[in-house]
Amino acid sequence: MCTLVLLRRPDDDWPLVIAANRDEMAGRPWRAPGRWWDDRPEVVAGLDELAGGSWLGMNRDGVVAAILNRMGTLGPEPGKRSRGELVLEALDHAEAGTAAAALAALEPAAYRPFNMVVADRREAFWLRVDGQSVRPIPVPPGLHMLSALELDDRMSPRIAAYLDRFAAATPPRPDPAHADGGDWDDWAKLMADDGHDARDGEEVAAMCFARPNGFGTVSSSLIALPAVRFHRRPPVWRFAPGRPDHTPFAPVSLP
Repeated sequence: MCTLVLLRRPDDDWPLVIAANRDEMAGRPWRAPGRWWDDRPEVVAGLDELAGGSWLGMNRDGVVAAILNRMGTLGPEPGKRSRGELVLEALDHAEAGTAAAALAALEPAAYRPFNMVVADRREAFWLRVDGQSVRPIPVPPGLHMLSALELDDRMSPRIAAYLDRFAAATPPRPDPAHADGGDWDDWAKLMADDGHDARDGEEVAAMCFARPNGFGTVSSSLIALPAVRFHRRPPVWRFAPGRPDHTPFAPVSLP
């Protein structure tokens, strides 16, 4: 039940801003975002050591891809391919549109159901895969949230609890020249919010949590892409290699 927050502002200096918390079993081995694939030197992504794929990554062209489980589909299943490989496949493309079109042709029954976001400076797509069909849906400008259900779906306790709070927060002001990547204060605090005793369920109404069985928030990312006109300005990726309420964000080295 990972969570992704996406802000699209086509006319802004920073047209794409993303925050993402990864929720996973604590014992599943992984590595922080890096260049882990010799055949993909242009890709920086987190590495799932168990299956070899990723949950979130970016390429040199400024395409960002993230994958999230849908409700009731945590973990691998015999006979199904790893969903994490699709992040890498998306990052083989120079534009979000071509990546989404290529992924639309995949065989949905080969994977457990998932949500996926593929975005760049100009476009963003939500791919909804339920085991029977693949639907690449354009994401309009504005603020959006995605977890284990539908985009901006307030049936999700988490989205119901936080979508309006993110809308009311001060938007990030990225700055790659700044040691902290700019001003992310409001979003960073929300990503680290533990719900203050929110009622638990398959999707708990908290951005950051830990359960007695070891499942919980294991990392967090803050990402921003500059507008095309600032082609010499690098993207920003800040990463917390643990629960963001306990772990500071640090810069990720980008291609």
